[in-house]
Amino acid sequence: MATNSSIEWTESTWNPVTGCTKISPGCLNCYAERMAKRLQAMGQANYLDGFKVATHEHAVDLPLSWKKPRTIFVNSMSDLFHKSISVDFIKRVFEVMLRANWHQFQLLTKRSERLLELDKQLSWVPHIWMGVSVENRDYTFRINHLRKTHAYTKFLSLEPLLGPLPNLNLGGIDWVIVGGESGPGARPMKREWISDILDQCQEAKVPFFFKQWGGIQKKRTGRELDGRTWDELPLLRSALDSNMLACPHSSSR
Repeated sequence: MATNSSIEWTESTWNPVTGCTKISPGCLNCYAERMAKRLQAMGQANYLDGFKVATHEHAVDLPLSWKKPRTIFVNSMSDLFHKSISVDFIKRVFEVMLRANWHQFQLLTKRSERLLELDKQLSWVPHIWMGVSVENRDYTFRINHLRKTHAYTKFLSLEPLLGPLPNLNLGGIDWVIVGGESGPGARPMKREWISDILDQCQEAKVPFFFKQWGGIQKKRTGRELDGRTWDELPLLRSALDSNMLACPHSSSR
């Protein structure tokens, strides 16, 4: 349920939940669904039902057993804010992250409405980062939902990038990741879309991370943009530099 990760912006993955359902165009060629089907065919116990949403009790406490600090992508094979996952289970995952404070946790959701709905019930601390996925301009509302949460570090995953995203409001956003779709049926990403987002990030002084060009053979297309790699990371937030000591749930910057 936890592995070293080949995802460029993290180190490990932790999946107390697996499985998901499609809710927007970015889900069409879901890599997690393809992987789940392979694991099901291999007889992997956590994927006996393929990509059906499932919680895994035995995996919940796993990060507490990892003594070496690491950056952990939570639910690379699911979405913690899926409607099928109980509020109590989500709180348990947050409690483990709260206790395992020597790690850095990264959560990512397309279900920003539920994230915002549950926001005040969750234990936000600086080592828990929260992000939303945005694939085209029809889903920029997710950024507004994220901005209203009390997460200390807020980030965007613009992957798979399926269209231009002009005039993004990056206020209160700490990090932007951009990537093209990869694997069978991958839809193309245009250079001008990326260049415009890079310009917006630089103007707003928001760190920019270019994950991949993607395509059917992503290793061949690589990660370079304008002759270099872009691996900028967000500034680590603390209660002090976010003005949150006096008011732990303040989102002012």
